[in-house]
Amino acid sequence: MYSQLSFWHDTLPEPVAPRPALPGDRDCDVAIIGAGFTGLWTAYHLALIDPSLRIIVVERDVAGFGASGRNGGWALGEYGVSPMDIAKASSPEAAVRQMRALYDAVDDIGRVATTEGIDCHYAKGGSISWARNRAQLARLEAGVSARHTVGLTSDDISMLGADEARVVGNATDILGARFMAHVAAVHPARLVCGLAHVVERLGVTIHEETAVLSTGAGAVLTEHGTVTAEVVVRATEGYTRDLEGQRRTIAPFYSLMVATAPLSPDVLAEIGLADRPTFADGRNMTIYGQRTADGRLAFGGRGAPYRYGSRIDTATERNSPIHDLIVASLCELFPVVSGVEITHRWGGVLGIPRDWFPSVALDRRTGLARAGGYAGDGVAAAKLAGHTLAELITRTESERTDLPWVGHVSRRWAPEPFRWLGINSGLWAARSGDRAEARTGRPSRRVELLHRLLH
Repeated sequence: MYSQLSFWHDTLPEPVAPRPALPGDRDCDVAIIGAGFTGLWTAYHLALIDPSLRIIVVERDVAGFGASGRNGGWALGEYGVSPMDIAKASSPEAAVRQMRALYDAVDDIGRVATTEGIDCHYAKGGSISWARNRAQLARLEAGVSARHTVGLTSDDISMLGADEARVVGNATDILGARFMAHVAAVHPARLVCGLAHVVERLGVTIHEETAVLSTGAGAVLTEHGTVTAEVVVRATEGYTRDLEGQRRTIAPFYSLMVATAPLSPDVLAEIGLADRPTFADGRNMTIYGQRTADGRLAFGGRGAPYRYGSRIDTATERNSPIHDLIVASLCELFPVVSGVEITHRWGGVLGIPRDWFPSVALDRRTGLARAGGYAGDGVAAAKLAGHTLAELITRTESERTDLPWVGHVSRRWAPEPFRWLGINSGLWAARSGDRAEARTGRPSRRVELLHRLLH
């Protein structure tokens, strides 16, 4: 059953078998809602900092069921919000600290995977985003320049000329590229499922197939009983809308993916990407891909419409017209894969706050903690968030516990129908803006509409 969720689930070393549900009322020190990256990294670091803590993780489905097991496998040294926006909310110095903490998290994923024996196909090859028209080139150059102005360096992020960019990956119509050094490709389902086994070895209890009905200070009410705890952590990302009173906190946006059959050596040689850098281009409607450890291309993109009332639709995840557009975009980037079998189509929801600013918080008065709002850039950000939450909960001071995202509060999304109108109008602006830029080579004014509608 779970093998159908994604290519990643289908290629796990062992089939997913659900853990026992909560057997009734339980008491613990820390209760965590959600067995994705955020919840499991929080549990991992809590167990390392204080092995005496009694930690229970409750999960509605199975560990890695949501975005943590279905994403593009980018452990990315960027947030949904730019370093420039972080600097505006704090200072350039604080923004650089926030970025470098994330860069450390990218490396730490690889270190933990090695130390704990998690074979997640970790490969730190960086990330390339090709400029394939003049508008994309201008946008990527401006973004790199702005990040350097904040305080990042060319060792962190830089522009490549067309010839340099082709050496990394041989896409079509390359005018140049942005290269980010602090990015690793991973097999996300191997990582999240491996992490679940590791935290169990450390004494953490995970109860799956246990839906949470409501939560409050000191208690988590589930369909199978109540978990009482001094601290309750909300780690539900795009599924936050299912919790009482949280419908407008995080909007679930769809992102969809496909995977090719394993490619022949000749095709792989033509494409490049030998060091397994993740890849994209400079369009407004996000695309993302990686060359997998077994020689496929796993490739995805946004564009599926937001569902009224933050509804989640499993039919969209498995077979959407957007999947066909994603395949077409992949063949446009690499014509050599035209006609190659597409073996998997899948998708899921990611969580986006109104201002795209992820956050970590602990209210000591109520014992309620939360982390999320990664806007699709959560593999590494969740690692940093979980580490930070564990330190906040245990009163462990570190270079992470006063970063700008700690305690950040985003505005709630507008009520319906305004949320539906605004988000889908923004998606239209991104899509039509890309078409205009491809046609004219000039930045589209429609993209300004996109930012006004979504922020």
